[in-house]
Amino acid sequence: MINFNGTILENKAVLSMDNRGYAYGDALFETVKSVRGNLLFWEDHYFRLMASMRIMRMEIPMTFTMEYLENQVLKTLEANALSDQTARVKLTVHRAEGGLYLPENHDVGYVISVKPLATDAYRMDTDPYVIDLFKDHYLSPSLLSTLKTNNKALNVIGSIYARENGLANCLLLNTNKNVVEALNGNLFLVKDQVIKTPPLAEGCLNGIMRKQLLRLLKNHPAYEVQEATISAFELQKADEIFITNVIAGIQPVTKYRKKQFSMEVSKNLTQHLNESLGLT
Repeated sequence: MINFNGTILENKAVLSMDNRGYAYGDALFETVKSVRGNLLFWEDHYFRLMASMRIMRMEIPMTFTMEYLENQVLKTLEANALSDQTARVKLTVHRAEGGLYLPENHDVGYVISVKPLATDAYRMDTDPYVIDLFKDHYLSPSLLSTLKTNNKALNVIGSIYARENGLANCLLLNTNKNVVEALNGNLFLVKDQVIKTPPLAEGCLNGIMRKQLLRLLKNHPAYEVQEATISAFELQKADEIFITNVIAGIQPVTKYRKKQFSMEVSKNLTQHLNESLGLT
């Protein structure tokens, strides 16, 4: 069951061929982790969505309060018997039909879908996780590249490339040839006691888990945190590399080309993350 503009419907085709999210990628989405009806980082998700809608020049309905959208998500979870389980929630907001590239209006609609997840707490995957660079196409750094829009052709092509080459993931480069992010999350690099992640100005996604870790690390006495440019050369010099998103949490990289990495910082941060959320 899905939630289509506030109405619970069977998960069938409810969008027309003229839907602007389908036709032009004129849509935004948020992926939220729900733990037994508790939407993790919901406030951050909500304010990112509102800021993104403004950037996309979408009209924000008066009804789109944080409480309203949260209730719609909870309504969808209940309709799928997932209120007392852990679930992945996808909230998509699309501009209303009409027009070609130029929309006829800036009204919006939304769709909410949910799927069950296996565990409440974040569990670090220690299986081999091999990555490489994806260099067929480059990300153009701009404010739009930091948004979660339906324009994800680069991520789709990169994911196919990763599968064809037996890789768990790939890292994307921007047009300045700096390392920006992974196909499905933000990038963190550890060298000695310094943890680096690319700044938003490099074009990386304004990730919610990225934001949580920067908060968590701000007062951590063991590490110095830097939002700084990362070159491809630095990857093989790193002690540890990990990728973050709100569903997986922290995913350590085990190998990049010939370089093997440790997982100690990833383990430590996963523990602190779960403790901060009361998920231990």
